[in-house]
Amino acid sequence: MRVVLTWRDKAEQCIYDLAFKPDGTQLILAAGNRLLVYDTSDGTLLQPLKGHKDTVYCVAYAKDGKRFASGSADKSVIIWTSKLEGILKYTHNDSIQCVSYNPVTHQLASCSSIDFGLWSPEQKSVSKHKSSSKITCCSWTNDGQYLALGMFNGVISIRNKNGEEKVKIERPGGSLSPIWSICWNPSREEHNDILAVADWGQKLSFYQLSGKQIGKDRSLNFDPCCISYFTKGEYILLGGSDKQVSLFTKDGVRLGTVGEQNSWVWTCKVKPDSNYVVVGCQDGTISFYQLIFSTVHGLYKDRYAYRDSMTDVIVQHLITDQKVRIKCKELVKKIAIYKNRLAIQLPEKILIYELYSEDSSDMHYRVKEKIVRKFECNLLVVCADHIILCQEKRLQCLSFSGVKEREWQMESLIRYIKVIGGPPGREGLLVGLKNGQILKIFVDNLFAIILLKQATAVRCLDMSASRNKLAVVDENDTCLVYDIHTKELLFQEPNANSVAWNTQCEDMLCFSGGGYLNIKASTFPVHQQKLQGFVVGYNGSKIFCLHIFSMSAVEVPQSAPMYQYLDRKLFKEAYQIACLGVTDADWRELAMEALEGLEFETAKKAFTRVQDLRYLELINSIEERKKRGETNNDLFLADVFSYQGKFHEAAKLYKRSGHENVALDMYTDLCMFEYAKDFLGSGDPKETKMLITKQADWARNINEPKAAVEMYISAGEHVKAIEISGDHGWVDTLIDIARKLDKAEREPLLLCAHYFKKLDNPGYAAETYLKIGDLKSLIQLHVETQRWDEAFALGEKHPEFKDDIYVPYAQWLAENDRFEEAQKAFHKAGRQGEAVRVLEQLTHNAVVESRFNDAAYYYWMLSMQCLDIAQDPAQKDAMLSKFHHFQHLAELYHGYHAIQRYTEEPFSFHLPETLFNISRFLLHSLTKDTPLGISKVNTLFTLAKQSKALGAYKLARHAYDKLQGLQIPARFQKSIELGSLTIRSKPFHDSEELVPLCYRCSTNNPLLNNLGNVCINCRQPFVFSASSYEVLHLVEFYLEEGITDDEAVSLIDLEAPRHKHEDKWQEITSDNSQTLRLDETVDPMGDDPFTAKLSFEQGGSEFVPVVVGRRVLRAMSRRDVLIKRWPPPLQWQYFRSLLPDASITMCPSCFQMFHSEDYELLVLQHTCCPYCRRRIDDPSP
Repeated sequence: MRVVLTWRDKAEQCIYDLAFKPDGTQLILAAGNRLLVYDTSDGTLLQPLKGHKDTVYCVAYAKDGKRFASGSADKSVIIWTSKLEGILKYTHNDSIQCVSYNPVTHQLASCSSIDFGLWSPEQKSVSKHKSSSKITCCSWTNDGQYLALGMFNGVISIRNKNGEEKVKIERPGGSLSPIWSICWNPSREEHNDILAVADWGQKLSFYQLSGKQIGKDRSLNFDPCCISYFTKGEYILLGGSDKQVSLFTKDGVRLGTVGEQNSWVWTCKVKPDSNYVVVGCQDGTISFYQLIFSTVHGLYKDRYAYRDSMTDVIVQHLITDQKVRIKCKELVKKIAIYKNRLAIQLPEKILIYELYSEDSSDMHYRVKEKIVRKFECNLLVVCADHIILCQEKRLQCLSFSGVKEREWQMESLIRYIKVIGGPPGREGLLVGLKNGQILKIFVDNLFAIILLKQATAVRCLDMSASRNKLAVVDENDTCLVYDIHTKELLFQEPNANSVAWNTQCEDMLCFSGGGYLNIKASTFPVHQQKLQGFVVGYNGSKIFCLHIFSMSAVEVPQSAPMYQYLDRKLFKEAYQIACLGVTDADWRELAMEALEGLEFETAKKAFTRVQDLRYLELINSIEERKKRGETNNDLFLADVFSYQGKFHEAAKLYKRSGHENVALDMYTDLCMFEYAKDFLGSGDPKETKMLITKQADWARNINEPKAAVEMYISAGEHVKAIEISGDHGWVDTLIDIARKLDKAEREPLLLCAHYFKKLDNPGYAAETYLKIGDLKSLIQLHVETQRWDEAFALGEKHPEFKDDIYVPYAQWLAENDRFEEAQKAFHKAGRQGEAVRVLEQLTHNAVVESRFNDAAYYYWMLSMQCLDIAQDPAQKDAMLSKFHHFQHLAELYHGYHAIQRYTEEPFSFHLPETLFNISRFLLHSLTKDTPLGISKVNTLFTLAKQSKALGAYKLARHAYDKLQGLQIPARFQKSIELGSLTIRSKPFHDSEELVPLCYRCSTNNPLLNNLGNVCINCRQPFVFSASSYEVLHLVEFYLEEGITDDEAVSLIDLEAPRHKHEDKWQEITSDNSQTLRLDETVDPMGDDPFTAKLSFEQGGSEFVPVVVGRRVLRAMSRRDVLIKRWPPPLQWQYFRSLLPDASITMCPSCFQMFHSEDYELLVLQHTCCPYCRRRIDDPSP
């Protein structure tokens, strides 16, 4: 560290305090009762400020640079602007001792002998707080949260922004150790706030914000008057009664003296963000110093050691950039490093360190030896077992124990010294002197060897890796290179301040100077690039550069010297340079140049480096051909040129070597057809066709499809022409090709048809299929385009394709929800299984989705489908069983639809009587299993509610009782529980009006029938209306054996003559038949044979059907008989109406019975049968 006095001035009075403007341009001093303002650059007194009436003790500048404050013995504080104008004044009750601005809020703390005040521009008044002792100094923390006060009684009080005491620190000496100066460390990198305290117990101590002391007290041996930190907190300045300013580390280690004075130092500060220090003394002297921190460092190959914070040594590995810090806790004076050794000179000793292991990347050092002696030397060098001290003209060699082993006396001052390696204990030193002498000294040899003598003083030296060449930088900034053996000057270069040989290449060195880095290979011209600093090492492609205090490894591609060798066709030397570090592009260039120079060994290595397998294969093939005896270098070079893309040069060489066919193939493969034609033989048509085809391929690949199509057609490659035309949608071209092709060329024609279909031109596709006679593909085309009429027409002519038409037609219909038509199509195609499967799936979906009317319809369709299949004798029994099962399910779901709508929807669409009848019908039908989707709870709930509403209280009570044993949904729970209770208040009987009557035996049946939907007396099955579910006045009868259906119908149609009776009940066609029926008095037994059959007494519990003969049939009127004309194998069913005036209508399709009025209303609503959905305008049954 050097101290340079920049300027000095002398005031008439003692300088008690000073402050820098934050930008460092101005200095404010407290001198007597005035403030002196100086320009820091040259020490010019800018202006004295008068405002105080007595001595000014303190001054402080705000961090934002807008204002500063001064405090005086006249008990006042004056606030000044940066323009040196006083703007505010306030007073205390005693003299002002110190002032300090908050660095964040710019609040001003002003301290007097008895109190302290806090003022900010926002406040009108100053808040003051009493103090137990005289305040001598104060300092704010970095974040502006706390203010530390130093007192005369040896106490440090830490206050918050409101002035409340948070921490109290008592120094051991108490009032015998007055706190004279305190300062918080301004560093942002410290984890804790650290307070430096200087007291007149002649101690320096450090405390945390919590009041905890850091380390031990440092003894000063003088009374400190001022303490201040550098801007970044790395150093401390301390001045006082010893009449000098001392520099300390932030930990309190003394580093040296800044400037000796003639009187006490009352104040010292550092200019912001600089190494300039100002000192103010008792006698009025103002001194402005510059501190110059010299670089203390050492380098050996890739390890660089340098001083940090004056007391630490950092060892940096320049390749891996690892760093290790060694804390010496004393001023580091010199550093030397060599292999695994590190020597550090401290003021009173030298420490020698060694690495823990031999690992080249190990960075852990440990102390090997200590030489506890004070040495004065200019340079320090360490070897394996010795240290070398340089003192002006003398070199001393000491062992690690401190024993001097030998000494060398030089003729002139030693300017440069470097260890150049050697065995342990016998290392060689390279020494440069001021008189131009360069010597080699061995540690174990007393005699120095003079290598050469030059006229100018030596500044820097380096020896090449093989010890054959020596590079010297002299005091004229010239780099001179000598041959060590011949002493000949090989070359010299100007503008050099340092030089280094490449440790991996004998002929390469680099030197720096004038802001440039210069690289020189062999005797070639120098290559320059910009670089700041000094070159201190050159290893492979890395140059180690020292710039100010930092060492960096600069990656420098060795491209320039490599190209210099390439220009002279020195491929092997160029390869050696490339190995030091060049870019991939440089490697490729080297490989290409070597290949063109037919230097295959170098080319192979270079291509291997860039992993170019193509060229490596080429080199291998050429080497194989050489082994087989080929010696034509023109042919080899032609192959190289063709690989490099130099096709015309390659073609010339092929032609020169008599290989025109190779040139033809090359141009053809490259689609350079105009050039290829120059190498065609004597018009061989096969070669010409091949060339046209390849040209067409090329036109196709470069997106010239029109030209490619024309070329393919001329070359006879129709398939490729069709593919291109089809891919581009050129229908006209396809039509031309298809019409020109012979019908025997089936493959291209089929491809044309494929593209016609793809391009939505089915007419041309049909024309093409007809041309080649492919009827199956034609039908498939019609099916795919859904042109069903043309498909059906072809199907009529060619029945063998029936399946190919009707199966896809049926699937298309089913996909479009046209299931009836789909069924018919499946029938036509003979696919009964598919028809049934489609309907079964639809039925299941309808049930799952609670569309019970659809489910009933689909089940009815299924049953009719099964009836159609039952005509096959092999499947008759199974299909008839399915028919009856599906008919039963259709009736159940048709009825349950109304129940489901009643329970799920808010409004009812049916009369209470209808719901009552339906729920009874369902309960009588659900004697065994309950089909999917039908809920007994819903049915019973409906029955209970409608029974209660219609007066069937007994039945309602029964329904509620049944519900108690079932799992009831939460939404019905409350209603059912209420209904169960209220029904108890009703009479335990049913309304007689609701009781159903058997029209065969005139028996009143109970509302809840254990036998189901049959009479309990005669067992005759009831016939229900498919809308209101009332019991219809119909009785089913059967024909005697031997009577066919046709005969029975003809007998019924005869309309036999009737005997006239007074009552005329049998004339059902008359208008007044109802009126006459009320008055019938004659026993009908003898008049109507059918009625006689009804009244026949039954003997047992088995059902005895009504069987009629020809006589009875003849007596029947056609209008009284309803016939269900089932298709075979089922028998027809006959029903006789017992109340002819009450008209009944039967649907001719599903044979369901309705009251005529109900049927007509429903048909008007739905325009079809409500059961089978046969439209009223459909003529077919």
